[in-house]
Amino acid sequence: MQEDIAAPPSGRRRGWRRFLGGAATAVVVAAVFLFILPRIADYRDVWDVLRDVGWEEGLLLLGATALNLITFAPPWIVALPGLRFRPAFMLSQASTALSMVAPAGAAVGMAGSYGLLRSWGFGAGAVALAVALTGVWNQLANLAFPVVGLVLLSTTDQDHPALKTAALVGLGVLAVLLTAFVLALSSAHRARLIGDASSRLLSRVKTWLRRPPVTWNGDSLARFRVSALGLLRRRWHVLTLATLVGHLTVFLLLLACLRVVGVTDSEISWIQAFAAWSLVRILGALPITPGGVGIVEVGLSGALVALGAPNADAVAATLLYRALTVLPTLGLGMLAAATWRRHRPRDGLESPTC
Repeated sequence: MQEDIAAPPSGRRRGWRRFLGGAATAVVVAAVFLFILPRIADYRDVWDVLRDVGWEEGLLLLGATALNLITFAPPWIVALPGLRFRPAFMLSQASTALSMVAPAGAAVGMAGSYGLLRSWGFGAGAVALAVALTGVWNQLANLAFPVVGLVLLSTTDQDHPALKTAALVGLGVLAVLLTAFVLALSSAHRARLIGDASSRLLSRVKTWLRRPPVTWNGDSLARFRVSALGLLRRRWHVLTLATLVGHLTVFLLLLACLRVVGVTDSEISWIQAFAAWSLVRILGALPITPGGVGIVEVGLSGALVALGAPNADAVAATLLYRALTVLPTLGLGMLAAATWRRHRPRDGLESPTC
């Protein structure tokens, strides 16, 4: 009886938290687009830059966008034997769209991927392994890019304090994650120790956030280790290559946006563009707004201006880049969510179904 009485306030508190979170997101986005970006460049000047983009440049952008979209699927094909390109493409668009619109970001996208793959008949173990490995490889790539960007930028005798900070943080987190990952794979005993310690730590953090504890432990990680070793021994290099290609086509799209709005190589070289892009990959991963809306725009525009791009050109390239990386995926993701049953693989599944 007491539990029944206590339940409604808990529900109201969750509702208030969601409302306040949404309000905070709206405030951040409004502040960026109404006050911060106009201080970097007047929107009329930005529109003048975008209006000068011709049809030849439009074709270049169309090709770069298409290349970016089709490279979403290969990591899933590698990580989940039996998954073909068409369903993998629709899965990747749906899960990425979910991660863009949900406050929890990547976690919601991973949960959506798991649900879709299970509904298509793939086994729970194979799906969990694919979701985990693609997620881990994506995060490792995001953490490694600022380090590479800083190294490349140092060859041009330039310094960028924000990039240096992001690179150092990324290097530290990357070292911890890689060490833990390698130790967990090295033996079942270490996997149990790391799994138990991680689950206790995450459960404590979730308790502070008034969320339920995690449901996995060291035994879960030990079972994951067995499946992961079997797949990684055969495909780790292909998964790494597919993940890197998928990320780097996003950078190529940014570079195309810079060039079509008139930012020359003498103003922003590809190394400088890569450095700015790698910094924004870290900013976009922070769970401040869904899909990093507002945060990415001001971060990328500011980085490009600091590296030498004209203000209006930097904002124009940023807005164009964001439109081409977000809007097509949102559209395709909604289409995939509405037609997901039609994309079920029909030619047999190689992955276990139990």
